[in-house]
Amino acid sequence: MAYEAGGRSAQKGRTRGALVSAARDLVATGLTPTVEAAAAAASVSRSTAYRYFPNNRALLLAAHPEVAAESMLPPDAPDDPAERLDAVVRNFTAMIVETEMQQRTMLRLSLEADASERGELPLRQGRAIGWITEALEGLRGELSEQELHRLVLSIRATIGIETLVWLTDVAGLSRDEAVELMRESAQALLQTAKRRHKTTREGVS
Repeated sequence: MAYEAGGRSAQKGRTRGALVSAARDLVATGLTPTVEAAAAAASVSRSTAYRYFPNNRALLLAAHPEVAAESMLPPDAPDDPAERLDAVVRNFTAMIVETEMQQRTMLRLSLEADASERGELPLRQGRAIGWITEALEGLRGELSEQELHRLVLSIRATIGIETLVWLTDVAGLSRDEAVELMRESAQALLQTAKRRHKTTREGVS
C-alpha cells in the first residue's frame, strides 16, 4: 500500500502534492529533479520525501503532466472525425509545448531505461493512442479495425514530444510552425486512410 494511503490522508496528499509541484518547477528550469532537491524546494524532510518517492524515477513519473489527463477532446466535442482529430491534436500539442521541459526529460528517460523499466514510463503507456482513437471513433463503421489502428499509429508517429524535438532542434522550425505541421500531417493521414479504404473497396467490388 502506498505510504500516502495510510492515516492522515489529507495531510499526506498535501505533502505529496508539494513534492510533485516542486519537481515540476525544477524541471521547468531545465533541471532533472532528485528526491532530495524536491524535498528541499518543498520544505519537506528527505526521509519523509523518500516515503512518498523511493527514487528519482518515481518522482518524475508522478510529476509528468500526462498522468492525470483522461481525454484531449473538449466537452462540446464535434461529431465529425476530422474536427475531433484536429481538436485532440491541438490540445495535445498545446500541452506538449506548455510542459516541454518535462516532456523532454521523460523522453530522455524513456530512451535510457532498460527493458524492464520502459513500461512504467508515461511515454511508453500509449495514452496518446487512446486519445487519438477516441477522436476517430466515428470511423469504426467506415474503416476496418486494422485500418483504424494503423491510422491511429500513423498519426501518433507525427505528433508528440519526439516530433516536436526533431522539428525544432533539427529542422529549425518555430514551435508554432511545428504545431501547424503536426496538425496538417494528422489531417493528411486521415484523408489518405479514407482514400485507401475507398480504393480497396472499389477494387474488390
